[in-house]
Amino acid sequence: MNSILHLLQATHKSSVLIKNLSKENKIKILLRLADLLLENQSKIILENKKDLDKMQDSDPKKDRLLLNENRINDLANSLNDIVKLDDPTNKILSDNILENGLHIQKITVPIGVVGVIYEARPNVTIDVAALCLFAGNAVVLRGGSDAEYTNIALVEIIHQALQEYNIDTNVVQLLPVDRKFVTELLHAVKFVDIIIPRGSQQLIDFVRENSKVPTIETGAGVCHTYIESSANLNDAVKIVINAKTQRPSVCNALDSILVDKKIVAVFLPKLIKDFTEFDVEVFADYDAYEILNQQNYPNLKKATDDNFGIEYLAQKCSIKTVENIDEALEHIAKYSSKHSEAIVSNDAEKCERFLNEVDAAAVYTNASTRFTDGACFGLGAEIGISTQKLHARGPFALEKLTTEKWIVRGNGQTR
Repeated sequence: MNSILHLLQATHKSSVLIKNLSKENKIKILLRLADLLLENQSKIILENKKDLDKMQDSDPKKDRLLLNENRINDLANSLNDIVKLDDPTNKILSDNILENGLHIQKITVPIGVVGVIYEARPNVTIDVAALCLFAGNAVVLRGGSDAEYTNIALVEIIHQALQEYNIDTNVVQLLPVDRKFVTELLHAVKFVDIIIPRGSQQLIDFVRENSKVPTIETGAGVCHTYIESSANLNDAVKIVINAKTQRPSVCNALDSILVDKKIVAVFLPKLIKDFTEFDVEVFADYDAYEILNQQNYPNLKKATDDNFGIEYLAQKCSIKTVENIDEALEHIAKYSSKHSEAIVSNDAEKCERFLNEVDAAAVYTNASTRFTDGACFGLGAEIGISTQKLHARGPFALEKLTTEKWIVRGNGQTR
């Protein structure tokens, strides 16, 4: 294949049909897709194993690539949750009749054709396709080569659900993984309305710098948790352990701990037992290194400037001691990717200051950053976590897969 133009044209043509599909039919398709995922678990796991076998066990992306029975069940359940949501299209946002008799309404409509470029996350294939379809959009999927076999199997199942309801399967298009086609997708302004990169900072940077199609950035998270001097240290340990170790390969996992110097000598020893259990590699600044070294922490390295501002996606993190909240805020402003940031503190004034001053999509007090997720926020599944400020910020879920349209009804008015 020398070009994907014919695939993009077919998807663009199909978008006219999908936007007119009734909510009832969209629900039927997604519920059938949920059933088909469960019916085809063995096939999905077999194809997923082909992809897993290509990847080194030490690669942090391997956990993101894995689909097992539990995760397939979760995907099916997410579809059942999506259909309970309101249809985001054709909502009347404003409705006015002018003095000249013009009837003007502003309504929500599908975006059209959504292009999504992502890496080793095959669950994105189902989440994105389902959300786009429910919002009346066609979707072009460009998954990474790491998940090629899995994505092909999943899209075949999606197509089966569409065919059973006589829907053109081009509304969900899976592109070849060959990188030579990425630029063609990024330049397809006539056929694709928006591009959403979901993955590493390198992927996001490449799309932003090369796309002629408007983009919304999702994915990269450099997440901090600041342990302020008044914090309940038992709660702080629990929050940090969850944010760092529960699932380190995802974008809302903790990457850097900021600790007030007044409590660092007490807090870090409390952290050691759990960090040792999970074999967390720690890159510590001078004060933190001295304390952890005295405690014989086994997986300890001296931090350099390069260890801050890193999305580790593994059982690794940096530790920075700070004098006060001013220094913590300054550090976060310098190194944050504006994804998710947290403070652990019993000082209400400092908590409110943190919430107000930190520039991020999600800001927390006394909770784990792992909650930055469409499902956890009650939005159903998500396209990703948007770290920019236009159109969508935070969990990029169903309601953001629409745009606005002005409807003007007249009876002969002229200007």
